[in-house]
Amino acid sequence: MSFPHLTALPTALLAASLLVLAPGGAHAASAAKAVKPAATRDAPALPAYQADLGQTTVSGLSSGGFMAAQFAVAYSATVAGAGIIAGGPFFCSGQPGRFPYIPYLTNALTTCMNPGSAQVAPPVASELLRATNDFARARLIDDTANLKRQRVYLFSGTKDQTVTRPVVEQVEKFYQLAGTPAAQIRFVDTVGAGHAIITDNTPDKPCAVTESPFINDCDFVQARDILQHLYPDLQPSSTTLTGKLIAFNQRSFIQSAYSSMNNTGYAYIPKACDSESCRVHVVFHGCLQTTQAIGNRFYTTTGYNQVADANKIIVLYPQAEPSPVYPYNPKGCWDFWGYTSINPIDPDFYRKSGTQMAAVKGMLDRLGSVRNSRR
Repeated sequence: MSFPHLTALPTALLAASLLVLAPGGAHAASAAKAVKPAATRDAPALPAYQADLGQTTVSGLSSGGFMAAQFAVAYSATVAGAGIIAGGPFFCSGQPGRFPYIPYLTNALTTCMNPGSAQVAPPVASELLRATNDFARARLIDDTANLKRQRVYLFSGTKDQTVTRPVVEQVEKFYQLAGTPAAQIRFVDTVGAGHAIITDNTPDKPCAVTESPFINDCDFVQARDILQHLYPDLQPSSTTLTGKLIAFNQRSFIQSAYSSMNNTGYAYIPKACDSESCRVHVVFHGCLQTTQAIGNRFYTTTGYNQVADANKIIVLYPQAEPSPVYPYNPKGCWDFWGYTSINPIDPDFYRKSGTQMAAVKGMLDRLGSVRNSRR
């Protein structure tokens, strides 16, 4: 059986669309030891730190933003908040369309990115929430009632033509319809930024551009802005890091050969977390922001570690990787349209049981395990 929706778009459009993200660079504003991308044989198991998983939050840019939104909804019983930079609502690629024919890939590249340019409508939050409630009733994801307690940070740069404001707006509407109080939602949409995560590092790209490494200097640290909203009690960021950046064996959490995930993941561990119970923040890179594309730049220079160091927050950086054959993911994007699913008609990327979703949850569970335990 053939699936025309997987081949309907020209290869050039697919390649251009998957250019959604990428950091790579020549500077590192970290006093912690820089960690080179590690081979599996060199990476030890992720340690257990007895972390407080009840205060877990997530964030990400573009495909990472979609993944953050996806993970926050699917695991809403665990996730207390989400920061979504240039990303769309949960199950965005699942609408429009009706089972058994939903053109997930086409939706991901049009409806969920720049619907105006593609001459289609943006996603419809009410329909996506209806599907989400159905998934929750089927116990594929957590109860949507949990969304009322989440804190949500949204960002859309005024110069971003990759994932445009109408798409990000639907995340806000999704949460509003789910009953999340307005005071818990912060939408930043006045910064003249291109498609990028934002810093105040002069060597980064100019604020308005959209080009690799998709880390732009707009004179503020977006990681701080996100975490300040998700954790209103934050102390000032550290100027000198005292913790450690670790590489760990990510492969042990992956249950499928079609994950398009790297063998190695990374985490920043503040010194205090060696003896105290810390919160965890998960950061999802975007397309072209893998270690293959930009080395350690995403997890050392975007500002998360400085905030975390002063606030007892473990930062988990799971890693996707490019996959040129099958699953087809040449730019190392996170899966928000189903490329990791064996059955493209009934994909599981958005479910708790989805390959990438379950792997990241496994990492969280390991961090939350009793200190020095192996499980």
